[in-house]
Amino acid sequence: MTERLAPGTGVRPPGAVPGDQIARLGEALASFATGVTLVMVADGRDDIGTTVSAFCPVSWSPPLVLVSLIADSYPAEVLGRVGRFAVTVLGAGQRALAGRFAVAGRPGARVLLEGTPHARGEVAGALIPDGGLAALECEVTQRLPAGDHLLVIASVLNVPYVADSGEPLVRFAGRYPALR
Repeated sequence: MTERLAPGTGVRPPGAVPGDQIARLGEALASFATGVTLVMVADGRDDIGTTVSAFCPVSWSPPLVLVSLIADSYPAEVLGRVGRFAVTVLGAGQRALAGRFAVAGRPGARVLLEGTPHARGEVAGALIPDGGLAALECEVTQRLPAGDHLLVIASVLNVPYVADSGEPLVRFAGRYPALR
């Protein structure tokens, strides 16, 4: 990112981050530990999946969650036209799975799930890997452009499973550290 000035003013637009602060912003945001999820969508032609660490509950009543996707990514494009998807909250033992779904230019989700037990969700029709801490099937209620991301708010329609125990997969400072 570079510093941008309002045209003809020599002044930064409101909310703009100075160029020398961009690296510090990245460091600051990386210091926020977050859980790791897989978001999966069946679009009729293929199964799409991506690793998402920007996931959060929004409301209990009605039950709503939010996922944040890079706006110009293929998963965001698909969720722009498909109304249902699945979210799997990954466990600590699923680090390799998270890595497979985070690589640029990755193949379809069925290929990436080869050798990993999984099922197709009853409600969303999306692939749901076994072994996570929980899985949700969701329906989009709002799509909100937010800078270079797309925020997708969705109602939870079904909870295919919740594990009895397990450690979460956590992302912190660009890595997946063990909780101890």
